[in-house]
Amino acid sequence: MYVKSIVRQSVRYASDKAARFVPKTGVYPKGFVVGGIHSGVKKDGKSLDLALLKNEFGKEASAAAVFTTNKFRAAPVQVSSKIIKEKKGKGINSLVANSGNANAVTGSQGIKDAEDMVIVTDSVLENSSNSTLVMSTGVIGNNLPIDNILSGIPKLALTNLGNTHQHWIDCATAICTTDTFPKLVTKQFELNGVTYTLAGLCKGAGMICPNMATLLGFFVTDAPVTPSALQQILKYAVDRSFNSISVDGDMSTNDTIVAIANGAAGGELIESSSSSATSFSILQREITDFAQQLAQLVVRDGEGATKFIELKVKDALSYKDAKIVASSIANSSLFKTAMYGKDANWGRILCAIGYSNVTSSESIIPSRTSVSFIPSDGSEKLDLLIDGEPELVDEARASQILEAEDLVIEIDLGTGGGQEAKFWTCDLSHEYVTINGDYRS
Repeated sequence: MYVKSIVRQSVRYASDKAARFVPKTGVYPKGFVVGGIHSGVKKDGKSLDLALLKNEFGKEASAAAVFTTNKFRAAPVQVSSKIIKEKKGKGINSLVANSGNANAVTGSQGIKDAEDMVIVTDSVLENSSNSTLVMSTGVIGNNLPIDNILSGIPKLALTNLGNTHQHWIDCATAICTTDTFPKLVTKQFELNGVTYTLAGLCKGAGMICPNMATLLGFFVTDAPVTPSALQQILKYAVDRSFNSISVDGDMSTNDTIVAIANGAAGGELIESSSSSATSFSILQREITDFAQQLAQLVVRDGEGATKFIELKVKDALSYKDAKIVASSIANSSLFKTAMYGKDANWGRILCAIGYSNVTSSESIIPSRTSVSFIPSDGSEKLDLLIDGEPELVDEARASQILEAEDLVIEIDLGTGGGQEAKFWTCDLSHEYVTINGDYRS
């Protein structure tokens, strides 16, 4: 299977570089409990591989989700999207997820297995029918060891759920595959005099390319939000976070992002109507910022990655154009390998800009395009190209800038449109090939 890759990755996880991204404490929303256990999906006999989240607040929660656009949608994606659609986001009170096996391209048996995970979870938690969403991640094309999972759900639900920091870390760890660290973010914010809390986790290190989705993730809040408002907010936030990252240009069959709100902290119900416009806007801003923090952890954990790169495209005709240009650069193997080699080869950036599928001939004007490196140490930026004219680049300084782990590359399209987008990516190294060359062997 893929044990060798995970063992190799776990060595990186033990490093200070990975450990510094794992929070030591957190703040957690009211009314939710989570946990993770080893159920026997992963073959090493100990790694956490089954996660569960439950809304235990007295009122039914609102839920929203965004799913992969891959044509080979995995069984859990099909089952969860059907539940969300049929229930219109109302009364979704739990989520169950396994790692170690994607339950993708597994035919009718895969659908049945995903449905059984929902049925058993609902039964154990005493939910109404179809109140649980399901996720799976791991190797594609293998049937789940479903008996292990179905027997693990009661064990997890009845004795291993809680709202402590360790419970959340266990839950985040239980959905990891080639990840080198569990990805968990929490935050609090105030709205209309009430303090609300967000907590979320995700997994992803490889097969990461946005077209929602990019990976598995879910986050919860104790704010009161209608399902329709939450869906609009999630779509907006995902477009600017999980849909604005890339590790390797590959999109998974299982990608899912879920948001659940139970209203346990009280306050006025947030809707998408004009009467809630201010509250809606504030919540959307807070969730988008939160989602960006969570999504960036995926890039930092990119398989074999040594660099975290923010691409900032400015002065585009539209947000769509800015994002298209950024995505084109982020998914260029030539650009990514240049970053790994610490080579300031800005020609590869221009090449990717030039072939990006922007909306019109006026979206990219070579004579107005500028490119700069923004150093992570706060020192003066290094201009590479200004209004289509190459600068005399100090190669020694460029190499010094590229020695750092973090880098911002600014692309000014100079169209006068004033729109911008940010996108996050990483470099492409020898280790990425090694990891994926023996993923199943």
